[in-house]
Amino acid sequence: ETGIYYLGGVGLFLSANDLQMGRGEPIKDTARVLSRYLDGIMIRTFDHEDVIELAKYADIPIINGLTDLLHPCQCLADMQATRSYFGDLKGKKLVYVGDGNNMAHSLMYAGAKMGMHVVIACPNEKKYRPNEEVVKNAVADAEETGGSISIVEKTDDVASGAHVVYTDVWSSMGMESEIEERRQAFAGYCVDSKLMSKAAPNAIVMHCLPAHRGE
Repeated sequence: ETGIYYLGGVGLFLSANDLQMGRGEPIKDTARVLSRYLDGIMIRTFDHEDVIELAKYADIPIINGLTDLLHPCQCLADMQATRSYFGDLKGKKLVYVGDGNNMAHSLMYAGAKMGMHVVIACPNEKKYRPNEEVVKNAVADAEETGGSISIVEKTDDVASGAHVVYTDVWSSMGMESEIEERRQAFAGYCVDSKLMSKAAPNAIVMHCLPAHRGE
């Protein structure tokens, strides 16, 4: 809303309580109606397929503000911030430590397109690893730009020479019942002074926020 305001537009925040979707209106009907009023829609939701369906039936641009699969706008902002700090990102090393979630997915996609060397450090259990299809697509993108994508389990030397070290919370929205289980699974996946001691001298630490300090 703030960004749109500064650019001269008007932004509307519509929660589930403000929309008929909360009462069972199909996504395709919402898409058709809102297309008559608005110039674009940003949607934050859990199921990625909801964004796909909204885009299918809308006549206006649809922006993915967040889904369980991807977090592209956050990542776009992060890439802009990183480029303002380092300049050209080609060949730079980006290390992500933690849950192989939507943030990890978007960082792989963005890093690959920028020609970066992206390393995802996460537990080996399947539920904590990145989506295999996303990894496959990101690897293909990286091959075209001279970048690379790696998935590792150990964090001992993962930050060696890293320019960007990124992390996220261990338990995201909707995972409240898994907090204790995840706290144990990710105990060794902290961004701390020990991990950062091997990063490049001018390395930066990034987080999509809000952060759980102590994790």
